Amino acid sequence: MQDEPRNQSAAAATDTDSPDSGGQNLPLEPADQAVQRLERELDETRDRHLRLAAEFDNYKKRIARERTELFDRAQANFIGRLVEVLDDLDRLVAKDNPTSPEAFREAATLIDRKLRKELEAAGVERLDPVGEVFDPSFHEAVSTAPAPAPAQAHTVSATFQPGYRFKGTLVRPARVQVYSEQESD
Repeated sequence: MQDEPRNQSAAAATDTDSPDSGGQNLPLEPADQAVQRLERELDETRDRHLRLAAEFDNYKKRIARERTELFDRAQANFIGRLVEVLDDLDRLVAKDNPTSPEAFREAATLIDRKLRKELEAAGVERLDPVGEVFDPSFHEAVSTAPAPAPAQAHTVSATFQPGYRFKGTLVRPARVQVYSEQESD
């Protein structure tokens, strides 16, 4: 009698193959069919991967092209505004334009203002640091002069050539003369 319960538990164990089967007997897939199915799935996965890689490559190319086009349009817009200044200069220096020296100077001053206005609108900042403390990251000292007072040492006394920044980036340092401490004998 002890054999009967043992046989029943063995039969119960064969009715459920695994915890994943939910208590149902599922037929096993033959090995060659399983290999073929897995190879198809692998091929599909490779195909999806290649398509995704190609889409990403196309995306990078499109973004690079759009960035270049945007940069070119911005430059064309800026150049369009500068061409107006060039037209004014052409009219000023035309051979058939008899102007007095005073009128020529006034026209050149107006053109200078117009050019500076366009450069400022584009983000160009002029650096003329007279009276400021010398800063080697924005100024280039090309000469020194004795300081009239000790408090003025290391201060910019004159600007020989203004510097320029474009949207915070230094384009050219200002070339300046700096007051230096007077040496005592």
